[in-house]
Amino acid sequence: MEKTTQIFGIRAIIEAINSNKNIDKVFLQKGLKGDLYKELESLINSNRINSSYVPVEKLNKLTNNNHQGAVAQIASIKFYELESLHEKVLEKTTTPLYLLLDQLSDVRNFGAIIRTAECTGVNGIIIQSKGSAPVNGDTIKTSAGAVFKVPICKVSHIKDAVFFLQASDVKVIAATEKTTNTLYDVDFKGACAIIMGSEGRGINPSVIKVADEKAKLPLLGEIESLNVSVACGAFLYEAIRQRR
Repeated sequence: MEKTTQIFGIRAIIEAINSNKNIDKVFLQKGLKGDLYKELESLINSNRINSSYVPVEKLNKLTNNNHQGAVAQIASIKFYELESLHEKVLEKTTTPLYLLLDQLSDVRNFGAIIRTAECTGVNGIIIQSKGSAPVNGDTIKTSAGAVFKVPICKVSHIKDAVFFLQASDVKVIAATEKTTNTLYDVDFKGACAIIMGSEGRGINPSVIKVADEKAKLPLLGEIESLNVSVACGAFLYEAIRQRR
């Protein structure tokens, strides 16, 4: 379990309530209007969640981030054990799709990736216990609340997850420019896991070495790499295209 004292953003709070998260209190900006805001108010009332209408100055003191007129205090985020999650996933599908993040450090990239993972039906995201971006308010907001819908697992080292998945007949694919294969040369239709690297360093060479396959995105311009969340989206949607 990892604690976060608050989340912010109307959509993120709506997703937290719909996912039955333990909301302690919601602070709402006085006088705010809009359909999404009304939806949040309705959910708060129907779920009998403690709330207060406050001036925008109060919300600005609670967080320096773009709160959109709503800040919630929430209980801790649950992290899953990879082995038990995999067992549960296999009860639903024989072709799970996992995402491994090798020490991704930017919380907004992390949040964006979680959001894309939820949209593409990823069965679980695996991160390393040390050196990874935390699940904090920025992560939750950027994910638009998807962090409450996609299971996240922590392992001591990404290679631990790689070896476990390989032993469970899950193919592990490293997204790296250090190959001649593009993602269009790789078969994503079976049970597989995609490894994405950190923003500056990419995937650790020792992790690349143990992956089953390597694949890169074709880049036609002069810039040598894409933002990791954008690259991750391309890989996940290629997997979905092949699986449809």
